Formats: sequence, C-alpha cells, structure tokens
Amino acid sequence: MTGTATVVGAGIGGLATAIGLRRAGWSVTVLERRTELERYGAAFGIHPTAQSALDRLGVGDALREHAVPYRDAHIRTPDGTSIARLPLERIERKAGRPELLISRPYLLDALLAGLDAFGDVPIKLGERVTDVDALAAGQDLVIGADGIRSALRTARFGDRSGPREVGTVAWIGIADIESPVHGETWGSGRFFGLTPVEPGRTNWYATAPEATTADELRGLFAGWHDPIPRILAATDPATWIRYEMRHLHPALPSFVSTAPVAPVALVGDAAHAMTPNLGQGACTAILDADALTRALTAAPPGPAGVAGALRAYDRERRRSAQRTAFASRTLHRFMSTERTRLRNAAVRLLPG
Repeated sequence: MTGTATVVGAGIGGLATAIGLRRAGWSVTVLERRTELERYGAAFGIHPTAQSALDRLGVGDALREHAVPYRDAHIRTPDGTSIARLPLERIERKAGRPELLISRPYLLDALLAGLDAFGDVPIKLGERVTDVDALAAGQDLVIGADGIRSALRTARFGDRSGPREVGTVAWIGIADIESPVHGETWGSGRFFGLTPVEPGRTNWYATAPEATTADELRGLFAGWHDPIPRILAATDPATWIRYEMRHLHPALPSFVSTAPVAPVALVGDAAHAMTPNLGQGACTAILDADALTRALTAAPPGPAGVAGALRAYDRERRRSAQRTAFASRTLHRFMSTERTRLRNAAVRLLPG
C-alpha cells in the first residue's frame, strides 16, 4: 500500500524510515525539533543484519564507503591481560560479512543522501510537535522517531514509560592516533572501550561514576594499560561528549497505536532506548525502519491495512528489541560491578 506519512525526528531511525516509506511509494515529510541536524558523535557498530536492512534501503554501498571492519577485539583487565575475545569472528562466519564500524556523521550523511536522491522529501527543522491529532490531519500515518523523550510516545502511551538513569556517566571521543588493540577493558565500577573508526583514528568510550568531571577522567584511567592513557592524552577534552546513561523503563506494551484519528508507530529510542553496552542502538533503529517498511508495503490499501501493518510490525520488532534492551542493561550491571574477581572468572569461561 501507499499513503501519506509524517516522520517526527531526523536521527538514524527517522531518516531510515523515511527512506523506506518513500521507496515504497509513500509521500513523506520529516519534522525535526532541532534547528540543525546533529553532526556530533563517535562510532556506531553495524551488525550484518542491519547492513542487510540498509542494503534494502539502498544505502548499503554508501555505508561501506566510509565503514571499517571490526574483527580482532578482546576483553581485558586494567593491566592489559586478555580474559576473552569478542565474538566477532563467529558473527562474520555466520553472516558471511564482518561487523562494521562507522562514524555517526558518515552514517547520517549516507541516509541524508539516500533521502535527497528522491528530491521530494522535505526535512523541516525547528518543528516541535505538541498536538499529535492535529499533526495527523490528512496523514495516513505518523512515525515517532523522536528519541528517548518522545512526545509522540507520551501522547499515545502516557508517561509511565520514560527515561531512567542507571547512575553512570559515559564519555566518548575520537583520538587522532591509531590504537594497536581494540575491545573493552573492564575495571572496578568502570570500563574503557577502543574501536577503529577510520584509518589513523580511534574511537573510544569510557564510563565513570556520575560525579566524574572531564579533569578527573584521565586520572581514573592513568594506571591502565597502554594505549588508554595515550588515547585520552591525544584527545582534546573540548571535543569529548558526556552523557548520563539512560534507558526506557518500563518496557512499552506496544510500539504502535492504531487509533483511527492518528495511527502512530514508534521506532528507535522512542520505542526502546537502551544503554550502549551491546552497541545495538543504531542497529535496532535500522531494523525497526526496515520491518515497518516491509509491513506497510505488503498491506492492502486503507485504514484497515495500516492498522494491520502496524500490528505486524509490533509483532516482529517489539519483543526482539526489548530483549536486546534488557540484555544491554544486564551487561551494564555485569561490566560495572565492583566484584571483579567473580566477573572476570565468569568471562574467562566464554567461548573463544
């Protein structure tokens, strides 16, 4: 089926959904509350399943143009001892292609270029949605891709589900040196990650207690194995991004509202914001966009078709995305524990 849709939010999930709907023949408008699109951010991990979804959206080649494969990575202790390998080889063997890492601005550029190719999908900046029913007038569908503080989620499902802090601050940055090792180093109550992002540069991320300042961060990791102190020293603190880790809690009973006045589907963080420990935030948003597009493409025309497609989308994505979000929260607690002996012993039992 085809129709008219408004996508609220111009992040990864919103842009991917807009591309999918437009490729399916829908008339699409994108609204973004910010006055300019965000250009900050570090690396996203793109799992092979999400790569396949991007191929179906027609932007897979643009992704691969700027992405780098993620292959050899370990979990280490602060003294540099490897206690496990990340399962990247198994992922590549099973999927026939490696996990990819791409800088967030490059992924956004790929999606924007994919949307611009149609020439008829406006992105209206500085548009804050306050009345969903008024927004939906004359629309067949409204997509809520407006993040963890989603106005559309609140309008349709109330405020029972909302952002919940986990008591940890995350810092991310990109250093202009290439790390000889990749993976994560788990300490007591904090951890540090290193991944490739493009030749000659290293993406890093760290977690620390909430009260930690930028000045204190280097001190927290000063005694950790090389190249962690060098990576922090090589990155200008003015470019570091700090955010309080949050997730959506409790889990939503549905990602869709089939009210005939304004049917709404939620995608990405609006539906299932999660902690970043599994590195699946971007992937789940892309998979949402792909699943929603496929469901709507297969549906018969008319309001009943939209309602049926939204139910099919919810069946395909909700439990899967919520399981990923739960696993990410659980991993955060496991990684951040101060009972490191027990944790490290358990990690050593993981298959290589």
